[in-house]
Amino acid sequence: MSTTTADTAPTRFSLLVIGAIGVVYGDIGTSPLYALKEAFSGPHGVEPTHANVLGVLSLIFWSLIFVVSVKYVMLIMRADNHGEGGIMALMALVQRATGEFPQLRWVLMTLGIFGAALFYGDGMITPAISVLSAVEGLEVATPALKTYVIPLTLIVLLILFFMQRHGTARVGTLFGPVMIIWFITLAILGVRSIVQYPDVLAALNPIYAVQFFQTTHWAGFLVLGAVVLAVTGCEALYADMGHFGKDSIRFAWFSFVLPALVLNYFGQGALLLHTSHVTNPFYELAPAWALYPMVSLSTCATIIASQAVISGAFSITRQAIQLGYSPRMGIQHTSEKEIGQIYIPFMNWGLLVGVLLLVLGFRTSSNLAAAYGIAVTGTMAIDTILAFVVMRSLWHINWFYTVLGMLIFLSVDIAFFSANTEKIVQGGWFPLVIALAIFTLMATWKRGRALLAERLAEISIKLAPFVQSLTKHPPQRVSGTAVFLTSNKDAVPHAMLHNLKHNKILHERVIILNVRFQDVPYVEDSERVDIETFSPWLYRIRLNYGFKDQTDIPKALELCVAKGIPLDIMDTSFFLSRETLISTERPGMPRWREKLFIWMSRNAAYIAVYFNIPTNRVIELGTQVEL
Repeated sequence: MSTTTADTAPTRFSLLVIGAIGVVYGDIGTSPLYALKEAFSGPHGVEPTHANVLGVLSLIFWSLIFVVSVKYVMLIMRADNHGEGGIMALMALVQRATGEFPQLRWVLMTLGIFGAALFYGDGMITPAISVLSAVEGLEVATPALKTYVIPLTLIVLLILFFMQRHGTARVGTLFGPVMIIWFITLAILGVRSIVQYPDVLAALNPIYAVQFFQTTHWAGFLVLGAVVLAVTGCEALYADMGHFGKDSIRFAWFSFVLPALVLNYFGQGALLLHTSHVTNPFYELAPAWALYPMVSLSTCATIIASQAVISGAFSITRQAIQLGYSPRMGIQHTSEKEIGQIYIPFMNWGLLVGVLLLVLGFRTSSNLAAAYGIAVTGTMAIDTILAFVVMRSLWHINWFYTVLGMLIFLSVDIAFFSANTEKIVQGGWFPLVIALAIFTLMATWKRGRALLAERLAEISIKLAPFVQSLTKHPPQRVSGTAVFLTSNKDAVPHAMLHNLKHNKILHERVIILNVRFQDVPYVEDSERVDIETFSPWLYRIRLNYGFKDQTDIPKALELCVAKGIPLDIMDTSFFLSRETLISTERPGMPRWREKLFIWMSRNAAYIAVYFNIPTNRVIELGTQVEL
């Protein structure tokens, strides 16, 4: 089972702050670098007049309250799947809640898949814009260093992605305490400016946000595309709930992170109110002697922000594999104690290529801000819909309050999303293209696996009558144990049929093994194994895993010994079926999707490695299947 750091650590508060702030609030924590600057200097920025500054500040403050504090921290984090959060955990809850409504389930699961796909687009943009915006502080300190911004950004990103194979704990240990200094510094710089110009605190009144829209009209609406940059990272916050616990996250947010962010934003606003020609309000808050230290501190903070999204992409990928939305990939566990700390090489290098291309293509954080927001706001809207479906179906909240609440929060999400749609031609197309590509891959894999199961079922033999025929006409027996993996527990594994047909033997002990992934994050060892005895020599075993469990078949089979099966792993052979897939004109999927599914199947990680089966104990027998 998952155990939160806050529950097991003796020094609860110190690890709470270092862990939760360092990992969970990465993207939100670095938003002061670019959110307010983009509102006034971006492609749709408004004039930094007194009324406009107060209006934008009011929008940022109430967005932090309404979107992050109320919607995510207080409300959506209640929708946890045995303590786990994130859009994949939310999809598992929706699947359970809509069991009697298959059409509704299909629509909502499709939305969920697209929301997960949008997260990958965010996973590329966040490291690029965060690190780039931090290094751009060099331009403020010394304009002559502008030519070094891109090379230094690329170097920092290369180091970050090359560090991933050492595990998230290494990055957290190295930079976690920096985040405490980061948020304290944010607060100090903000207070320093607010004390000089306390009139900026008037922006706490939401009336200034209303007046801002009344005076700026369409331009003010488009500024929401910059305001949303202050609340990015909500999905990472929700997804990392399983690592720290909702109570710890809520405590850290309200007592430490939110005050620091608000003070810094208002400090930047005070600077804009009373200083002309402000180009980078975040860095210009600091005294001249502190600019270079601030660039260094900001870079470290953005590394943590990027780390939060990268580790989130690893986690979502593994959950997608377990839930059947992605082909198997090589997963490396980087910690002997924390099962959630993983490294997926394919995803790591894929994200790195995308991030480097973004930096080289867009070249400034302002340009990248045009690409940012679409993915974030899209995921936020999908989270809202799925969460309220869960609230209605599983918690039996009154229909009226459910619909009313969903409409209120969804109207805000749609407003943010609509304000970002104009960014599509300026770069917002990038996360949409990435999301569409990943959505196509995930949907094709899910449908392809279902179609493959249908085709295999057509040529399968029922297990019960087959066992009866073996009892009447037993083949030659050899010593040892044979384990036949199958996806259909009621049918004879194809590898078993081919073994009997070609080798004409049967081991003295046979196990038909089926692996089932449940829509819960973890399964206890006491519930891991279900055993059904067909005869003294034939057993049907089902292994149960959660979507965040590590799959280790030999370790799980050791649990069978305590349940009376005389099993010696060193004297066991594992028989696998390797399907050769052929695209046909049969109904099921379009030919291009069949060919895509075949390509994905061929490039999936080797199943023996994925299930941690010793490769020298594996025997493969082929089966040709026409799709």
